Amino acid sequence: MAEVVGPRLYGCCNCRNHVALHDDIISKAFQGRNGRAFLFSHAMNVSMGPKEDRNLMTGLHTVADVYCSDCREVLGWKYERAYEESQKYKEGKFILEKSKIVKENW
Repeated sequence: MAEVVGPRLYGCCNCRNHVALHDDIISKAFQGRNGRAFLFSHAMNVSMGPKEDRNLMTGLHTVADVYCSDCREVLGWKYERAYEESQKYKEGKFILEKSKIVKENW
């Protein structure tokens, strides 16, 4: 009998709430507050904090912190606006820090 395999997911490091699909990774070459981070096209089961302007490594961006909707752990941020033309591709995308997410269903 064949094993049924679902999608590869990432969960919150604290409560394992599913927060992203592996297939939604755009890049693994990002830097978060605490080290390596992944850029995702989508996130799920998260809530957003207030929007604020932050000077990041690639310039000024309007971002909102992203929290796990179950335990409120800060997982990363969402790019709301990029002021530099070369950074516009990040708008609407999510940064999830590698140290804040765990692999599920691999």
